[in-house]
Amino acid sequence: MLSYRHGFHAGFWADVHKHTALALLLAHLKRKDTPFTVIDPFAGDAVYDLASPEALKTGEFRDGISRLWRRSDAPDGVAWYLAQVRALNAKPRLATYPGSPELARAALRRADRLIAGELHPTAYAALKRWAKGDARIAVHRRDGFELISAVVPPPVPRGLVLIDPSYEVKAEYDTLAPALATALGKWPHGIYAVWYPILPEGRHRALLAALARLPADGMLVSELAPPAPPAAGLQGSGLAIVNPPWRFAAAMDEAGRWIAAALWAPRAGRHAMRPLAPARAEEA
Repeated sequence: MLSYRHGFHAGFWADVHKHTALALLLAHLKRKDTPFTVIDPFAGDAVYDLASPEALKTGEFRDGISRLWRRSDAPDGVAWYLAQVRALNAKPRLATYPGSPELARAALRRADRLIAGELHPTAYAALKRWAKGDARIAVHRRDGFELISAVVPPPVPRGLVLIDPSYEVKAEYDTLAPALATALGKWPHGIYAVWYPILPEGRHRALLAALARLPADGMLVSELAPPAPPAAGLQGSGLAIVNPPWRFAAAMDEAGRWIAAALWAPRAGRHAMRPLAPARAEEA
């Protein structure tokens, strides 16, 4: 979607949910010395200025990362993510937010790789500037779903794909599951994290039903929602983790419950997890 810019939504509580899951998946990959690849086909700008007109127009970060970034009592997965936010904000004021490419780069070792894609020309230009000089990162201007099919399996054949389109084009709900099926056929042991919005019209239900039919080695769903979801607009943030790593469910549930309590205190929000496919028996 060429009109979509994530800068309007950077640091919102849906980002907190999504990026905490990404942090936990990156931590899993780093537990082994074997190199890994992160594929981020809807990468956006990589880093966001929270003083930009886009961020200030919605102010959504104030209901998300702004409430958490100085907390020191977070569980491991959230703590690493919050540390990356603080690393970009040396001054007392929260001014910069790391998108998924920046979080991935913070986790990369010498032999690890990041493949990032972005179709919007302005975001692509920002992404190219951000990645310049880092030989571990490849940047593509390409449709995200096409990019996934083109680069899996990656030369470093261990890793994850973060799939988070804007969903402003409703066809993306229908495109996602077939694209993921193709990717699984080529790279069956990759980890795939699919973010989706929970909106009043409930389009995510058909998406989850389609994902549940895929030939994966297990699938988990994590959903975060405020205590009083609005009648219109975003009512919750969802993540489907295809081929979830061993012990990811327990770590994500702990993180999600902490986020739900910390974001909306004194009224706790809701975090729920459930399987969509049989749990995998062994660690990837």
